Amino acid sequence: MNLRKTVRQLLAVLTCCFPMCSGALGSPNDGDPITVPPEDRVTFNKDVAPIIYEHCASCHHAGQAGPFELMNYKDVQRHSETIRVVVESKYMPPWKPVDTGIQFSNHRQLLPEQSATLLKWIEQGCIEGDGNAPKPPAFPDGWSLGKPDLVVKMDRAFSVPAGGPDLYRSFVLPVNLPEDKWIKAMELRPTARNVVHHALFFVADSSSLRNRVEKDGQPGFRGMNFMRGSEFLSGGAVGGADRLSRGLGGYVPGAVPNLLPGDLARFLPKGSDIVMQTHFHPSGKAEKEQAELAIYFADVAPSHMLVPIQLPPLFGAGAGIDVPAGEANYIVTDDLTLPIDVRGIEIGGHAHYICKKIRLDATLPNGQSLCLLKIDDWDLDWQDQYLFRTPIDLPKGTKLSTTIVYDNSKDNPENPFSPPQRIAWGRESTDEMGSVTLLVVAKDESQREELERLVSQRNRKAIAGRIRNQSSGLSALGGGKLEQLGLLRMLDRNSDKKLQLSEVPERFRDRLFEFFDNNGDDVLEESEIQNGRQAIQKLLDEK
Repeated sequence: MNLRKTVRQLLAVLTCCFPMCSGALGSPNDGDPITVPPEDRVTFNKDVAPIIYEHCASCHHAGQAGPFELMNYKDVQRHSETIRVVVESKYMPPWKPVDTGIQFSNHRQLLPEQSATLLKWIEQGCIEGDGNAPKPPAFPDGWSLGKPDLVVKMDRAFSVPAGGPDLYRSFVLPVNLPEDKWIKAMELRPTARNVVHHALFFVADSSSLRNRVEKDGQPGFRGMNFMRGSEFLSGGAVGGADRLSRGLGGYVPGAVPNLLPGDLARFLPKGSDIVMQTHFHPSGKAEKEQAELAIYFADVAPSHMLVPIQLPPLFGAGAGIDVPAGEANYIVTDDLTLPIDVRGIEIGGHAHYICKKIRLDATLPNGQSLCLLKIDDWDLDWQDQYLFRTPIDLPKGTKLSTTIVYDNSKDNPENPFSPPQRIAWGRESTDEMGSVTLLVVAKDESQREELERLVSQRNRKAIAGRIRNQSSGLSALGGGKLEQLGLLRMLDRNSDKKLQLSEVPERFRDRLFEFFDNNGDDVLEESEIQNGRQAIQKLLDEK
């Protein structure tokens, strides 16, 4: 059985069935006390408290996502067996990157000597020790970075059931400012922290998403359904494809929000909103979540604009991800050669359940190879962004190469289907995606547009690939291609010159509405179809 799943199941027993007594599996505190020579003694006050307060308390204190508090000796002693399990398995603190020599400023993993100290302390019987323990860290009730410049909020609460599978829901947080802005930092404040596992933030066009609703009557919409083809085909100074490639970071419980270094900031185009994709984990108690997001803007535009390089582009939309049932080693690759000198600032990946491995390598013109990110045990639960401790110089001619591996076999305990089913690219959590995003700045800002043109071209090619992939499945609708179909003539059964969702065969709904339903109302009007045809044809005609 997968170690991660084994640890999860064990933790469910320890922290839910026995929330106040982690000695259920046989604590070292049971029975006669262990005699330890003073010179070998590991104590909470001297040795353990500094480790717990630095690496654990930020998530394990009142109001946070940790299932119990670790703010004093009694807390830690009570949960010593749970700590032993997660430290031995390296399940906690959560840290997915393999050490490749690249240093990250937000590194959370325990050092080997710290793990050994915790395990030795538990083995010796959890000795408190003489003197006073260090003072526990203070966690302010207000925003960590002070008063925000802007706070946006979910328009109404989302109901999370007491039990059932994990939920992935996207919410539009209205911003829609009249001018371009640059974001230095953001901080999410959930109202039900114990069910919010993580969240990812994206820039999106406000005009087509605010009124999108699901039939369940709840706010937001399933999965990543903001990634409709109509968004990709939208125009403007920054096209829809480019907007959706511009992630704004994320939220992981316990992580402390940080300001981007120097004068760097993330671009928020005027008129945009923020889409928050949230992973909910039912806790055994029904909860209502209505999160607030604090935004801190830069006072002036940065001297160097951040540019996201995504491999494959747009979360793999055009990469032809289509994993057969039973395939245990399905590989997607992509590469890009840098046209200018850049500095790498941050890196992160995105994929769903059956992804197993993600990595991005940089081969410099002199032949030197750097592995910028390597995750050998991808976990949808722990998607994070990794800020390089020192920006990494990547000269012109550097080749960036991404490799993503998927396991759609019955032996993958993370597989959402049993028995396995074919899984293709899609916006639902049980579909698949896959990409690594490297955030860079141009060393010479005057050359940045050359890089942005290349990124934009790749985005548009990805969408053209997505259209061709979708078109190949529409031959049953009269033999036409997506950009040529006489949809109203063929399918408008009630002759209202509109195409309702119910009028389209179910197996074709996603394909058609993805690229033509601009306002997300599940109705295709003649103008939407005509505009979509023109945009698609223009895109496919590009060289």
